[in-house]
Order: sequence, then C-alpha cells, then structure tokens
Amino acid sequence: MWINYLKIAFRNLRKNKLFSFLNIAGLSIGMAVCILILLFVNYERDFDSLHTKNIYRLNEVQNWEGMVAPQKVALSMYPMAPTLLDEFPEVTNFTRVTGRGEMRLRYDQKQVVLATSLAADSTFFEIFDFKMIAGDPVTALKEPNSLVLTTESAEKIFGNDTALGKVLSVANQDSTFFTVTGVIDNIPDNSHLQFEGLVSLGTFAGPAAMDNWGGNWLTTYLELGEDSDIDAMEARFPDYLTSHMGEDGAAGYELFLQPLSDVHANSTDITHDYINFQKFDGAYTRIFFYIALIVLFIAAINFVNLSSAKSISRAMEIGVRKASGASKTQLYLQFIGESILISLIAMAFAAIFVSLALPFLNQFSQRQLEFPLFREPLFLGGMLIGAIIVGVLSGLYPALYLSSFNPVKVLKGSPVTGKRKADFRNVLVVVQFSCAIFLIISTLFASRQVRFMQEKDLGFTHEQIITIPFGRNYTDRYETLKQELLGSSQVQEVSASGQRLGNNLHQTGITFHGTGPAVNLATSQVVVDPNFLDVYEIELIAGRNFNDSEGDNGNTYLINESLAKELILKDGSDRDIESLIGSQFGFSGMDSAGRIVGVVKDFNFNSLHHKIETLTIFNQRNWGYEELSVKLSGENVPEALAQIESIWNTQIPEREFEYQFLDDHFTELYRADQTVNTIVGMLTLLSILISCLGLFGLVSFTMEQRVKEIGIRKVLGASVATVVAILSKDFIKLVLIAILIAIPISWYVVDRWIQDFAYRIDIEWWVFAISGLVAILIALATVSSQAFRAALMNPVKSLKSE
Repeated sequence: MWINYLKIAFRNLRKNKLFSFLNIAGLSIGMAVCILILLFVNYERDFDSLHTKNIYRLNEVQNWEGMVAPQKVALSMYPMAPTLLDEFPEVTNFTRVTGRGEMRLRYDQKQVVLATSLAADSTFFEIFDFKMIAGDPVTALKEPNSLVLTTESAEKIFGNDTALGKVLSVANQDSTFFTVTGVIDNIPDNSHLQFEGLVSLGTFAGPAAMDNWGGNWLTTYLELGEDSDIDAMEARFPDYLTSHMGEDGAAGYELFLQPLSDVHANSTDITHDYINFQKFDGAYTRIFFYIALIVLFIAAINFVNLSSAKSISRAMEIGVRKASGASKTQLYLQFIGESILISLIAMAFAAIFVSLALPFLNQFSQRQLEFPLFREPLFLGGMLIGAIIVGVLSGLYPALYLSSFNPVKVLKGSPVTGKRKADFRNVLVVVQFSCAIFLIISTLFASRQVRFMQEKDLGFTHEQIITIPFGRNYTDRYETLKQELLGSSQVQEVSASGQRLGNNLHQTGITFHGTGPAVNLATSQVVVDPNFLDVYEIELIAGRNFNDSEGDNGNTYLINESLAKELILKDGSDRDIESLIGSQFGFSGMDSAGRIVGVVKDFNFNSLHHKIETLTIFNQRNWGYEELSVKLSGENVPEALAQIESIWNTQIPEREFEYQFLDDHFTELYRADQTVNTIVGMLTLLSILISCLGLFGLVSFTMEQRVKEIGIRKVLGASVATVVAILSKDFIKLVLIAILIAIPISWYVVDRWIQDFAYRIDIEWWVFAISGLVAILIALATVSSQAFRAALMNPVKSLKSE
C-alpha cells in the first residue's frame, strides 16, 4: 500500500510540475533560512559553554556627580576579589584579567607579534577550562614574568621546538623578559576571552595594589557555590563598599554580578567592556529566530494554500478511492505522506542552499559557523525530524480537506469547492502578506537608523584620517616622527592622543574652583597633542586652544560644552560659559593649580548609542600618547601610505607599521547594527519571494478555473486591460487588508526598538506608505504576469468545447 502511495505521490509531482516547483521552492527557501539562522543562534548561545564552573563577572555601576547618567562598566578594583573571597562565603575562588594589547617579542633574533594578550591571576586556569597542553595550570601564572602561549602562537615563535621553559624578550625593552610556563589549546572562536598570550598579573601588580581602592582597571571573575543567592549577595554589596571605601568613596559605586553565559550576549548596556570578543545583543539573536520562523511560516502557508487549491483536480481520484472502500484515515495518511515527501525533498534542496550561502553569511557576520550535516548524526537526524514535522503541520489541513470529499457528489461531477474554502485561503494570503509587509517596514526603519548613525555630523571630521597605534614607550620620539611626517607632501596634519575618538574614554574626577565652594565632578578625559583640535576640526566656542607660547604644559584644560554647563549649574552662580575661562581647575587628588583655557562645542566622542558625556581635554606630554592621527591630503592615498610607512620604519624600526582609517573604525562601531540590518533585509527579500511564489501559484490556479469566463468576456468585447483588472482586484484587496494589519504592529515594534538608541530617527508616515506601495506593486506584478497571459489567450480555444 505504501509503495503504491509513493508511486502516486511521484506521479502527481511530475504531473503538476509548476505547483510541485512552487511548493518545493517555497519550503526549501524557508527551511534553508531556518537552518542558517539556527546555526547563527546556536553559535551565539554556545559562547563560553566550554567552561563548566559557576562563574560570574563582577561589574560596577558608576554614578559620580557630574555624569549625565549612571554608567555600567565591566571594570573593578584590584582589592575587590580577595576581600570578597574573605568576606562572602558564596565566593569560592576568583581570577582577575586585564588587557595588555599586542605583545612584540623577540626570540633568537626573530621578532614575533602576538596580536592580543591578557594578564591574569595565577588562578585563571582554576576558573576557566582552557585545556593546558604543556605546563602546570596551577603554577603557570604564579611567578612574575610568566607567559602562557596558545598552540598557534607557540608554533609561530618556536616552530616544532618545545616552547616550555624558553625565555623571550620584549622587542622594544630588551631588559624585560618572559619565560614560557605553559601552552594551551587555541582559544575557540566562541569565547569572549580571546588571546594569543597570557602573562602573569603579578608582573604588573604587587602587594601595594591591594590599597588601590578607586582604581578601576581590571575585569574580575568570581566562582560561586552552586546554591548561591545572587540577590542576597548583591544586597550586601553597599555595606561591603562602605566598609572599605568609606561613605564618601562608596557613594559613586554599585556592584552587580553577571553570569558568564550573559557576558557575550547581554552586555550591550555595559561600557568599558574591553574584554568581550564579538559582543552582540542577545535580543537581536531572538529577533533573527522569530523572523526565521515567520519565513518558514510563510512557506508553510504557501504549501497549505497551493495544496488545498489544487485539490479540486484530484477530486475524481478521491471519489474513486472512497467508492472502492478506502477509509478516510487511509486517505488522510496518503496525503500526509505526500506532504512529508515534498518536505523531505525540500529539505534536501535546503541543505544545498545552506552549503552555498554559509560562506557569505560567515563573511559579513564575521563568524565561523559550520554546517555539520554528515559529521554529526544528531544534527542530520534533527533535520529529518524537522522536515517530517513541517510536512505534517503543512499537510494537515490539505489532508483533512481532501479526505473529506463526498464520493457521490464528486463522481456526479458536482463542484467540491466552496466559499468557506476560498475564504480560508484568502485569510492565509492576508496573514502571509502581513508578515512580509511587517518585515519590509522593519527593514526600512532599521536601514534608516543605521544610515543615520553612519552619516550624522559628529561634531568633528573623520575623513581622510588614519590612526596608527603608537605606544607610550615611543613618546620621546613623537616630535621627530611628527616633523618627518609633516614633511611629506601627502600629509596635511599630525596629532596624537591617549585614546581614540569613538571609544569609551577613560573617566576621572575633577575639582573646579568657581565663585563658591570647590566643585567635585566626574568626567571623561583624553590627553592630546596641542594641535588635536585642528586635525579633527573641533570647534572652540570660548577661550583658546593649547599654546606652548602661553606656557601650557599640563596645567591647562579644555572642556566641552556639557561640562561647562554642569560646572555653572553646580557653582550656583549666574555666569556664562565665557566667564569660565581662567577658572582654577584640575584633576582631583592632584595639583589643582591648573586653569580652563577654552570650551569646545559638544561633539560625539563616543558612539551614537550613547549621549554626549562631560569631557576634559588636556595636554600632559609626560603621560604619553597611545595613538597617532594623520590627516592625508587625499590626492594619492596609496602613495601617502607608502611614504608614511617608510618614515615610520626609519624612526621606529622595531615596531611594525599598522594603521586604520578612522572611517573604518566608526563603521566597526555599528557593525552589529549593520549585521542585523543586512540579515533582516535578506530575510525580508526571501519572505517576499516566497509570498510571491505562493501568490503566483494561486493566480495560476484561478486562471485555470476562470479560463472560460475570460473567453466569454473577451467575446463580449472586454479589453485585455479590463480582464487583467477583473482578475487582479481580488488579490490586491487581500494585500490592502494585509497592509492595514501590518502597519500598527510594525509601528509598535519599531518604536520599541529605536528606544535603545541615544540618537534615533523619527517614525515617519511615508515609510509605511512606501512599504505598502512596494507590497502592492510586487503583488500586482506577480498577479498581472499571469493575468496578462490568460487575457491574451485566444477565446476560441477556451470555448470550443462548449
């Protein structure tokens, strides 16, 4: 019996080639989308799953006076971890980590660069389950100047030789040495901790660091007992801070714990999160998952609609089977089986689509997703089970509908279709297009928001500027290097700074002496070369820029508009911004004999996810610079880069020349948003394609049913345009209903989404209008293509049998 059902199923697929193609194409696209998104979701949710212990990250909420809003940071103080271990029984172990940037090492006259390095406590391998290949995980980071390498970095330095026990010097500090004490497996891509080298924290911090309450420069991880009450712990943190820092010192801090599983995907509201590889908003992962289900749902609607519509052509077959004794259950199983067969065929094509599309998805998402189709039997089994479930659910209504035909009426030639069946198909079309229109509207708004952030005037120029990692160790060579660079015809300006614009700038306390008592505030700060404002074209609204002829040497400050307004507010006086020039001002706890010499117009030194904070700009040369900013003339960029590299190699031969265009840096800031926009856009296009496939099939079926009506209308004088309009209007009505349903839903969702941005677009009516118009035009093009074909047919052919 089952073999017979299978033969009939294949015979129907061959007989109805168009409907078979539309069903299989729609389902395979929907399945491929689901598989790709599930691979992405699984990759994201699998971050840090390597580690088995109950690990939490300790974060701070900084709410110092003068801050625009409280700020969550992934930073903590050096003494916190040991004191928490002593005072909180829930804490069973800890490790502290800080980024050390790149390491340039020399071994046997060979110089090697480790792109990323971290410094960590000796307990690092007790907390995290990175596999040690060589060395003792307990003692590997115990002594100062210890170095643990990954397998890849060890091979890069030593080739096939044993790495353990080898001594390396720092390339630009021949007096500093590191001993290799361990080699571990390469860090998996889905780990928020990424490094090629791991050095002992004791190299940089001694016992005196235990007194450094207030210095936030570490990321702390705590191992907690399995039954720890996190809420109860956090409730005791205020008293803990007060006991160590005093009421005044603790007033600007709160502490909270974050599970390791949340660090990668639920840290978008946490700033100064320097150690968090491929940080991504987990809400977007859920959005992708829901949209993938919508696309699959649209494909399933196609199947239901096309199968139930085409059932009329199988009415006689069903009547004969029922008259021959076939039960309703047997017919039901037959049609469910045909649905599962189509679903399995669609899954096979979906696997091909996934294999072809995965490299492109990896390229723009910067992930390393894999499609383990035949490597993991469970994955293959899951796909097959998924295909069967989709087949059963998609074929449920058509099977019930087909098996319910009355054999007497069918064999007499009575029509088997009715208004209720047509109404149900219309409802499905409306639902299908509502989903597609919702995605169109969401995509347009997401695209506008991303473009808005990329194109918004930040208050400074970032075009034709390259940034070059410099390092404080080379500050004494800066002036010579600067003059050499300025001698190039391809270079307009050169400056330097302690941090790059677009990043979260460091914060510090300041003291201001105005007309009343001293004012203490917190502010972002950046050290710069005196001509920094000229290079970035930052506007002064009061006072002057730094000037060596005025004796500026670390005792003069520029502040931004926001800080100026805050100082006036706190001072309680009726002064204007201009009157702040010359006021006594300096960093808290240091010599405050400095003065304000200028006020700059507010500019977005952070990404547009954040409001403009208060800012202090100062020129303290002995603090050193971390980065050069070189403005190019733009006449010949390749030649300019070649000249800059040549000058660099002459002045700083021991350090490799690296650069990044500042425009590219700002593109990176919004990469996650751009990734979301691209993926949602692709899913929207696919949902539209699937909807059009279904609509195309329904229109084709309708034309077949109304071919004689069309012939009669043409004989009676109806024009082609009239026939097309008659055939199209019913489907366009359904699309209009879908638009009315989709608009309020999409407005609500978009409004909630853009609230996450400090600077956001307005929700404008014309976007909804354009989305609706696009949907109508797409539907009209799909319907008209078939309607024109039917309207142009010779009426003699359709009426000759009458």
